Amino acid sequence: MMREKVTTLLNEALAENPSLFLIDLDITGDNKIVVILDGDEGVKVEDCMAISRAIEHNLDREEEDFSLEVMSAGVSEPLTMPRQYNKNLDRNLKIKTTRGETIEGQLTHVAEGYITLEWKAREPKPVGKGKVTVKKKADLTYDEIVEAKVMVTFN
Repeated sequence: MMREKVTTLLNEALAENPSLFLIDLDITGDNKIVVILDGDEGVKVEDCMAISRAIEHNLDREEEDFSLEVMSAGVSEPLTMPRQYNKNLDRNLKIKTTRGETIEGQLTHVAEGYITLEWKAREPKPVGKGKVTVKKKADLTYDEIVEAKVMVTFN
Protein backbone atom coordinates (compact mmCIF):
# COMPACT_ATOMS: atom_id res chain seq x y z
CA MET A 1 0.00 0.00 0.00
CA MET A 2 2.71 2.48 1.05
CA ARG A 3 4.92 1.61 -1.97
CA GLU A 4 2.04 2.08 -4.42
CA LYS A 5 1.09 5.46 -2.99
CA VAL A 6 4.71 6.71 -2.87
CA THR A 7 5.32 5.49 -6.44
CA THR A 8 2.22 7.29 -7.69
CA LEU A 9 3.16 10.54 -5.90
CA LEU A 10 6.74 10.27 -7.15
CA ASN A 11 5.65 9.71 -10.76
CA GLU A 12 3.33 12.71 -10.57
CA ALA A 13 6.13 14.91 -9.19
CA LEU A 14 8.60 13.70 -11.83
CA ALA A 15 6.04 14.40 -14.58
CA GLU A 16 6.15 18.08 -13.55
CA ASN A 17 9.92 18.19 -14.17
CA PRO A 18 10.70 15.88 -17.12
CA SER A 19 14.45 16.53 -16.94
CA LEU A 20 14.53 14.55 -13.65
CA PHE A 21 14.33 10.78 -13.52
CA LEU A 22 14.28 8.07 -10.87
CA ILE A 23 17.40 6.01 -10.20
CA ASP A 24 16.15 4.12 -7.15
CA LEU A 25 13.23 3.97 -4.75
CA ASP A 26 13.63 1.97 -1.57
CA ILE A 27 11.07 1.58 1.19
CA THR A 28 12.19 -0.47 4.18
CA GLY A 29 9.96 -2.42 6.56
CA ASP A 30 10.03 0.45 9.07
CA ASN A 31 8.78 2.89 6.38
CA LYS A 32 12.07 4.60 5.64
CA ILE A 33 11.61 6.00 2.13
CA VAL A 34 14.78 6.69 0.13
CA VAL A 35 14.48 8.29 -3.31
CA ILE A 36 17.56 8.69 -5.52
CA LEU A 37 17.21 11.01 -8.51
CA ASP A 38 19.28 12.10 -11.47
CA GLY A 39 18.63 14.71 -14.11
CA ASP A 40 19.57 15.53 -17.66
CA GLU A 41 21.05 18.82 -16.39
CA GLY A 42 21.93 17.50 -12.93
CA VAL A 43 19.85 17.73 -9.75
CA LYS A 44 19.60 20.87 -7.65
CA VAL A 45 18.74 21.04 -3.95
CA GLU A 46 15.48 22.75 -4.96
CA ASP A 47 14.61 19.72 -7.14
CA CYS A 48 15.05 17.36 -4.19
CA MET A 49 12.98 19.67 -1.98
CA ALA A 50 10.14 19.80 -4.53
CA ILE A 51 10.02 16.02 -4.89
CA SER A 52 10.21 15.60 -1.11
CA ARG A 53 7.31 18.01 -0.57
CA ALA A 54 5.20 16.32 -3.25
CA ILE A 55 5.54 13.02 -1.42
CA GLU A 56 5.54 14.17 2.20
CA HIS A 57 2.57 16.55 1.96
CA ASN A 58 0.41 13.81 0.46
CA LEU A 59 1.11 11.11 3.02
CA ASP A 60 -0.64 11.03 6.39
CA ARG A 61 1.71 10.51 9.35
CA GLU A 62 -1.34 9.72 11.49
CA GLU A 63 -2.05 6.75 9.24
CA GLU A 64 1.55 5.51 8.97
CA ASP A 65 4.73 7.01 10.38
CA PHE A 66 7.61 7.32 7.89
CA SER A 67 10.94 8.99 7.24
CA LEU A 68 11.83 10.38 3.84
CA GLU A 69 15.15 11.07 2.12
CA VAL A 70 15.34 12.49 -1.40
CA MET A 71 18.81 12.81 -2.88
CA SER A 72 20.72 13.01 -6.12
CA ALA A 73 22.88 10.16 -7.37
CA GLY A 74 26.38 10.77 -6.04
CA VAL A 75 29.33 11.38 -8.31
CA SER A 76 30.91 8.12 -7.11
CA GLU A 77 27.80 6.09 -7.91
CA PRO A 78 27.84 3.92 -11.04
CA LEU A 79 25.72 4.84 -14.04
CA THR A 80 22.72 2.52 -14.00
CA MET A 81 20.47 3.85 -16.75
CA PRO A 82 21.13 4.60 -20.43
CA ARG A 83 19.74 8.12 -19.90
CA GLN A 84 22.66 8.90 -17.55
CA TYR A 85 25.22 8.43 -20.31
CA ASN A 86 23.89 11.40 -22.32
CA LYS A 87 24.69 13.90 -19.60
CA ASN A 88 28.20 12.46 -19.26
CA LEU A 89 29.12 12.75 -22.92
CA ASP A 90 32.79 13.79 -23.36
CA ARG A 91 33.64 12.78 -19.79
CA ASN A 92 36.04 9.98 -18.85
CA LEU A 93 34.47 6.72 -17.72
CA LYS A 94 35.82 3.56 -16.16
CA ILE A 95 33.86 0.58 -17.42
CA LYS A 96 33.90 -3.06 -16.37
CA THR A 97 32.57 -5.38 -19.08
CA THR A 98 30.96 -8.81 -19.04
CA ARG A 99 34.21 -10.12 -20.63
CA GLY A 100 36.12 -9.14 -17.49
CA GLU A 101 37.83 -6.14 -19.11
CA THR A 102 38.25 -2.75 -17.48
CA ILE A 103 38.33 0.12 -19.96
CA GLU A 104 39.04 3.75 -19.13
CA GLY A 105 38.24 6.21 -21.87
CA GLN A 106 36.31 9.23 -23.03
CA LEU A 107 32.62 8.75 -23.76
CA THR A 108 32.42 10.09 -27.31
CA HIS A 109 29.07 8.79 -28.53
CA VAL A 110 25.76 7.71 -27.01
CA ALA A 111 23.22 5.93 -29.19
CA GLU A 112 20.17 3.74 -28.83
CA GLY A 113 21.53 0.52 -27.35
CA TYR A 114 25.27 1.30 -27.20
CA ILE A 115 28.00 3.78 -26.31
CA THR A 116 31.43 4.54 -27.79
CA LEU A 117 34.58 5.00 -25.72
CA GLU A 118 37.90 6.31 -27.05
CA TRP A 119 41.30 6.27 -25.34
CA LYS A 120 45.03 6.22 -26.02
CA ALA A 121 47.25 3.23 -25.24
CA ARG A 122 50.95 2.47 -25.40
CA GLU A 123 51.72 -0.60 -27.52
CA PRO A 124 54.93 -2.17 -28.79
CA LYS A 125 56.10 -0.86 -32.17
CA PRO A 126 55.26 -3.17 -35.08
CA VAL A 127 58.94 -3.13 -36.05
CA GLY A 128 61.86 -2.52 -33.73
CA LYS A 129 62.06 -1.75 -30.05
CA GLY A 130 60.04 0.70 -28.02
CA LYS A 131 56.39 1.64 -27.81
CA VAL A 132 54.06 3.85 -29.76
CA THR A 133 50.86 5.63 -28.67
CA VAL A 134 47.79 4.43 -30.54
CA LYS A 135 44.15 5.55 -30.47
CA LYS A 136 41.67 2.87 -29.40
CA LYS A 137 37.92 2.82 -29.76
CA ALA A 138 35.24 0.46 -28.45
CA ASP A 139 31.51 0.29 -29.03
CA LEU A 140 29.81 -1.30 -26.02
CA THR A 141 26.17 -2.31 -25.75
CA TYR A 142 24.49 -1.59 -22.43
CA ASP A 143 24.22 -5.38 -21.90
CA GLU A 144 28.03 -5.66 -22.03
CA ILE A 145 28.52 -3.09 -19.25
CA VAL A 146 28.72 -4.53 -15.75
CA GLU A 147 29.63 -1.21 -14.12
CA ALA A 148 30.34 2.29 -15.43
CA LYS A 149 31.66 5.12 -13.29
CA VAL A 150 32.53 8.70 -14.15
CA MET A 151 36.21 9.40 -13.49
CA VAL A 152 36.28 12.66 -11.55
CA THR A 153 39.26 14.91 -12.29
CA PHE A 154 40.26 17.99 -10.34
CA ASN A 155 42.13 20.68 -12.25
